[in-house]
Amino acid sequence: MSEEESKAVTEAVWQFSEEARLVGTFESLGIDFDKYILASFYFEVKEGSSTQVEAEHIAAEQSTGTWTPVKYETAEVRRRYGGKVLRLFQLPGNPNSAIADIAFPAENYDPVVGGLPNLLSCIAGNIYGMADFKAIKLLDFHLPKHWLREFKGPKFGLEGVREIAGTARDRRPHLGTIVKPNFGIDYKIHAHIVYEAAAGGCDFVKDDELLVNPPYNSLEDRVAACSEAIDRAREETGRQTLYAINITSPAHKILGVAEKVQANAGKGVMLMVDFVWAGLSAIQALAEDPSIKLPVHCHRAGYAAFTRKPDHGMTTLALSKLVRIAGGDQLHTGTAAGKMHGKIADVQTINRALRAEWLHLKPTMPVASGGIHPGNLHWNIAFLGTDITVNLGGGI
Repeated sequence: MSEEESKAVTEAVWQFSEEARLVGTFESLGIDFDKYILASFYFEVKEGSSTQVEAEHIAAEQSTGTWTPVKYETAEVRRRYGGKVLRLFQLPGNPNSAIADIAFPAENYDPVVGGLPNLLSCIAGNIYGMADFKAIKLLDFHLPKHWLREFKGPKFGLEGVREIAGTARDRRPHLGTIVKPNFGIDYKIHAHIVYEAAAGGCDFVKDDELLVNPPYNSLEDRVAACSEAIDRAREETGRQTLYAINITSPAHKILGVAEKVQANAGKGVMLMVDFVWAGLSAIQALAEDPSIKLPVHCHRAGYAAFTRKPDHGMTTLALSKLVRIAGGDQLHTGTAAGKMHGKIADVQTINRALRAEWLHLKPTMPVASGGIHPGNLHWNIAFLGTDITVNLGGGI
């Protein structure tokens, strides 16, 4: 794909990737969208193929159909349980690419047993490997109200995080930093860096996404030492600093790890998870377990493996909304100026989705991190607003 083609696809993708447009499409067609899971896809087909036919293949493959007719897939089964292509947007300049809005009957899926993993097998499943497509990208999705009500979402959310940090009234952005170097320092030096950051005015300090539990800087030692460090800084300054300790672990162990960390955690400690590889279910387990009383900070290490290509995978918007549903209290969303890939308009769209009213789900606090320093800090706040954590690692 040429640079011009890539730019054109990117612009088209983001033009069609906001949920309000998606819901508006279904409302205009008189569809009861509370009975359907709605999804919007960009796709490109092979030369000579029909975008209409391939859109129907997406709807069928992800619902009742398979590659060939089968005995019990009757017309009634397809009518009631099959996916439906409601609108197809042919993109100008390329007859082989289009954007399709598709409805999947919600009664096919159980939000409790199955939940988000089952949902993603529908809207982001087998279609990625189908030979008929040169590329396919999930742009956005909409869930019925009865589906959303089964998810508790963030336990603390943006306002809860502000309450702990003492910034609920002044509404200023949170200034954060990352403990560096990532590896090679013991828990005592690690805690000293946390203390220096807290005493120096940082609202938030986090572990690097690579650090979890090396023998020279174990979780048990680190949480105790860093809790003492932020307590000491609070006594000196009167300000409460948040500290996110990285507990990324296998799904069957993460609750146990969280409980051990919580037992030694002081005020202001948060649980950090590299959610792309730990899984959305890991976030949900932490957020919905009543015994876990610490906010969840979600780092997106690895996200670009799914989102970076303009024509394939899924948008960062879709991924970020899934994190809010799962229960992330904070989430890395990108920068307006820094070292990470992404457009300012994209980051603004994502942040709006995380902070917007969404039934009972509390807003998730966006985190801007990656190459931010005093020279570009003001641009991040100007473009991304003040309800945000701005992280500077080497920039502090």
